[in-house]
Amino acid sequence: MRIPTTPATLALDAAGVPWTGHAFGHEDDVDGYGEEAAEALGIEPERIFKTLVVDGGGKGATQLAVGVVAVADRLDTKAIARELGVKRVSMADVAAAERATGYVVGGISPFGQKTRLPMLVDRRIEDHDTVFVSGGRRGFDVEITPSSLLEATGGRLADIRQG
Repeated sequence: MRIPTTPATLALDAAGVPWTGHAFGHEDDVDGYGEEAAEALGIEPERIFKTLVVDGGGKGATQLAVGVVAVADRLDTKAIARELGVKRVSMADVAAAERATGYVVGGISPFGQKTRLPMLVDRRIEDHDTVFVSGGRRGFDVEITPSSLLEATGGRLADIRQG
């Protein structure tokens, strides 16, 4: 499959960050995008990380941020709220997440987002030499080192997974 050019790949190239693209067939009726990628690419789910947009605002206010966790894990909303210094967070409204990042849900990449949001990356990422994250389109992941991901995004390591 052809490797697409996306805002994510353009941002990585502009930053001089090495990456490898992996395109795979995506089924429209799939809800578990990360699990679909793991199966299609033959990669254990612990190496594929999802990019989740959360909202720490309240009472009509919006304060978006990003949490990056392995698809095998669940985001700990209390932990990410604590790290962000807010009372609580919830998953962001789909439209707000898509508007802020410039990507559709299931294809939200940590790279090349329309609005640079605060980003927390689960420490488990350091368990791997390389990881896979969305390349900015459903059916397309980029493989990158954890240090390069942090460098390219300005993300901060934190314990943000449940368990």
